[in-house]
Amino acid sequence: MQPLESDGNALICLRGVTKRYREGQGLRAVFEAVDLDVQRGEFTVIFGRSGSGKSTLLNLISGIDLPDQGTIRVAGLELTGASEQARTLLRRRKQGFIFQFFNLIPTLTVGENLLFPLELVGRTDSAALARAKELLDRVGLADRWDALPDRLSGGEQQRVAIARALAHDPEIVLADEPTGNLDDENAAQVVRLLTEMLRPSRKTLVLVSHDRAFARIADRVLTVGHGRIEEQAPTP
Repeated sequence: MQPLESDGNALICLRGVTKRYREGQGLRAVFEAVDLDVQRGEFTVIFGRSGSGKSTLLNLISGIDLPDQGTIRVAGLELTGASEQARTLLRRRKQGFIFQFFNLIPTLTVGENLLFPLELVGRTDSAALARAKELLDRVGLADRWDALPDRLSGGEQQRVAIARALAHDPEIVLADEPTGNLDDENAAQVVRLLTEMLRPSRKTLVLVSHDRAFARIADRVLTVGHGRIEEQAPTP
């Protein structure tokens, strides 16, 4: 991508970001001086080979990792100058996460998994309980509130994970290979659910995947590789 001028309205803004990891006796550059803006309400889908930096990009946006050079601003917070506590609070309050392997807490029921992100931000009232139940109903699993995750199929677990990611009403949803562990039918259902649940409320989605079906719902399609981020034309 060409260098970008600063956009004060972008919800996510990367400028001159470089990230390297030690590999053997040397350093491998995952990103070299990359720029990226993601606007509020935008669906950005990122493709790339395994090891190209897709998950690293999500870790940078979430503040889990920090760049070696450059700046990252997310929802008004400058991550590169923020404390670890401030970055943690950003993840709890402003971001929701969906993972390839669901990452549900196995010792908690489905309902308790949905309530957990609400409890982390101090929401333990009846309104929080009502929101969790409403979301579980929207993903078609209202009758599984008391079930443990290991009693659910993979597709059902991912639907719970989508509901959990939205429980605390985040501005940004980060999804890392959300269909990578699902068959075609369940993968298609995840694509549909993300569209139906995020578009009306103008959530911002940054999703990395090998699944080209996500290109159909994207506002922007990016590829990562060789230290760069390149933009493609979205699928008509």
